[in-house]
Amino acid sequence: MSVSRVNAVFYAESYHPIQAGSIDGTDTLPHDNGVYRAFLCSSAGLYDPFGDPKATGDPYCTVFVGRLNHLTTEDTLHKTEGMNKNVIRSMSKYGRIKSLRLVRHIVTGASRGYAFVEYETEREMRRAYEDAHHSIVDDCEIIVDYNRQQLMPGWIPRRLGGGHGGKKESGQLRFGGRERPFRAPLRPIPLDDLKRLGIPPPPEGKYMSRFQVPPPPRRKRSSMDREDRYHKDGSVDREEFSHKRSSLDREDRDHKRISVERDDWEEHSHKRSSKDKRRSSIDREEQFHKRRSSSDREARSHKRSSGDREAQWSNKRTSIHGEEQQRSSTDWKEHSHRNYTDRERERESHKRHRHSTDSHGHGH
Repeated sequence: MSVSRVNAVFYAESYHPIQAGSIDGTDTLPHDNGVYRAFLCSSAGLYDPFGDPKATGDPYCTVFVGRLNHLTTEDTLHKTEGMNKNVIRSMSKYGRIKSLRLVRHIVTGASRGYAFVEYETEREMRRAYEDAHHSIVDDCEIIVDYNRQQLMPGWIPRRLGGGHGGKKESGQLRFGGRERPFRAPLRPIPLDDLKRLGIPPPPEGKYMSRFQVPPPPRRKRSSMDREDRYHKDGSVDREEFSHKRSSLDREDRDHKRISVERDDWEEHSHKRSSKDKRRSSIDREEQFHKRRSSSDREARSHKRSSGDREAQWSNKRTSIHGEEQQRSSTDWKEHSHRNYTDRERERESHKRHRHSTDSHGHGH
């Protein structure tokens, strides 16, 4: 036998007292008086799961909370402060609680240690079913299960010898529930005897592990519910279609408006860019003409200044040349006059010398 088969388990989908007293769900005879009493009640139909007037509310939105502290009362359950945590505060974190019923002893009025909590929606109930199991409430570890009294076919309560769980000391353990599932059978399965007693056989090939959470039963949809759901879905679809259509229309209008605004903006930007281009070209032409006129003025001023300088230089040169000529002519005149006076002096001196010589000669 493989290890996976040894650790495999399965859960009961319907209740049968003889099967609930078997560890692997294959027993065909009751092994204690409690199982026999539960089998008689089930065969005679002595128990009505819907006959309890206190069992009100939607069973698909209700969870069973067991192993509560016996000192917990309805007053302490509704307290918001105190030393101990209460069921309301611990179970309300999984959803909105619609009602809570603490089961009491019919004679003494003491708490029986379990309660039924009804939520607003089935989703909130499933959340509490999955997450609240083995949590701590009023210093006790609780167990959470779905409402088997009204949702499990053939259910027999514990007070009539049925139920699930139990203690080893009592010798009346019950299997198939969330706390004590059936083990995968290690012996041959008596299929004929199980069929004769109306006991469902183990699901061969569909076993689960102990770490998997068995899903609670789902609500069965009737034809009226399907029609209501169809009409609701149709109305929802129509509303969604109208909403989508209106949203699409709004999107189309917005898209058209945006496109028109974009076209206007592009046209305006194109006009503005063309104007800017023309203005820039005109500015460039004006700047070019200004630069050209300034360069022409600079050239003319340069030519004028250069002509003036040349004229001044030529005038100065001519004046200098004239002065030089005048000076040279004056010098020449002075030189010639000086030469003439010198020659006259020499001539005079020569005449005097000759006259003196002649006069001296005649004296001898």
